[in-house]
Amino acid sequence: MTPSTNQVYPVIWHNDSVSLIDQTRLPNEYTFVEIHRSEDMARAIKTMIVRGAPAIGVAAGYGMYLGAREIETSDRHEFLQHLDKVAQLLRSTRPTAVNLFWAISRMMKAAYETLGTVEEIKQTLFQTAQAINAEDLQTCQAIGDNGLAVLPNTPEKLRLLTHCNAGALATAGYGTALGVVRSAWREGRLERLFADETRPRLQGAKLTTWECVQEGIPVTLITDNMAAHCMKQGLIHAVVVGADRIAANGDTANKIGTYSVAIAAKAHNIPFFVAAPLSTVDFELADGSKIPIEEREPTEIYQVGDTILTPAGVDFYNPAFDVTPAELITAIITENGAIAPDKLAKSQLKQLPIGLNPN
Repeated sequence: MTPSTNQVYPVIWHNDSVSLIDQTRLPNEYTFVEIHRSEDMARAIKTMIVRGAPAIGVAAGYGMYLGAREIETSDRHEFLQHLDKVAQLLRSTRPTAVNLFWAISRMMKAAYETLGTVEEIKQTLFQTAQAINAEDLQTCQAIGDNGLAVLPNTPEKLRLLTHCNAGALATAGYGTALGVVRSAWREGRLERLFADETRPRLQGAKLTTWECVQEGIPVTLITDNMAAHCMKQGLIHAVVVGADRIAANGDTANKIGTYSVAIAAKAHNIPFFVAAPLSTVDFELADGSKIPIEEREPTEIYQVGDTILTPAGVDFYNPAFDVTPAELITAIITENGAIAPDKLAKSQLKQLPIGLNPN
């Protein structure tokens, strides 16, 4: 596999602490936040300094280690009790992103299965967090190349549409949906990326476009309500989005507005792909109706900077995610290949790629 030249890594272990790119300040400021405590990591996840399901999982892994490092006891039972409280704190930050819970569970499993002193458990937790980080980067590069294999064969130069930010900033690096875009650009198959602005937090406008500009990938920003028009005009050949949680039947939760894009793609006979690691699949949920949907503060809707957009007395509804039904999804692109949504449950047992090409 050709290694990525992308140098955007949102979560880095450095100088005995975690460095996070502060995504709330992009694209105007490229700054880092140093995290030394589990409480600070929980706050960073909650306030979206770090965001994107895989990146949240990586951050949570390091957050568990930071929490373990703070526990001052040599008693194994007491240590594990305190560690469970750290896990509860981190779980409470973002209810929809399943990678958060997956990473925490993996860290807790590593702690319980390590036979030895408390210091040895702490060392195992550090190694596990680093493994989660490294594995996600490799996974995203595999997703990118697997996605390239199932994109439409014609035209040679594709125009792709994405929603929200599922790029390097949302992962350990390289990205899921933007990983597919990067692989297409690397192989000369991408003409242009169209990026939805992604209301209300504008991750597409602020983050996806920023990543593309860093690497010279041609990108055109559109507002969320322009996607169907662009499809009708023949400007879009395929849609690639990320995911925060996927149910066993293929129903997919992603940033609010994704469902609308999927409906528009179906109406225009345009392939709609979800790119995500298998760790994003929640095989315990039969379908998307069981996926918890986070609701965020109404200020995200009615306020831009210091400017209030609405009159007093208005009520607000601000779900952060919606669920796209499996029947609207052409394929789920994973590190093991592109999987048809109705074959996803079988992949849990086989963990083998199921080839799928829409052409």
